[in-house]
Amino acid sequence: MAAFAEAWKEIAVLEERLDRAMGEVFGMMMGVACVEASDGAAVEGETVCALIGLAGVLAGTVVVQASKATAMRISACLTGAERESVDAMVRDAMGEVGNMVAGAWKGYDPELASRCLLSTPTVVVGKKYELFSRKAAIRIERVYRFEEHLCSVTVSCQRG
Repeated sequence: MAAFAEAWKEIAVLEERLDRAMGEVFGMMMGVACVEASDGAAVEGETVCALIGLAGVLAGTVVVQASKATAMRISACLTGAERESVDAMVRDAMGEVGNMVAGAWKGYDPELASRCLLSTPTVVVGKKYELFSRKAAIRIERVYRFEEHLCSVTVSCQRG
């Protein structure tokens, strides 16, 4: 029972750090407030998904997902240039946001900062795709709101 309680405590700490990472990345890099959407909102429709691999003391993925419109807004906030479609700039912006969020999230823990590596972002655009990963001991799924937009972050990992 004590191991179960410790696992939940670790997940709660990792969730708090994810909330902090999203707030800092969106606030500092894009100049917009970003908070957890606790109203049951969900990212729907065709999406842009940035997948960052974790290797080392944690093995798994960090996935940042947004609708096409939200991804275009993220790109505009980062670059100052509005986009009319999901082009290379929007894909690069989503990959960079995924990388910054994953890096900030792991950076709050000295062990993860020094002993957990991040992969180069992989960006997937589409409507009918599923991401599968092996069953992970740690799974965090959060939806965030900035301006009128939603994006989600899923961390799926285990101790390596």
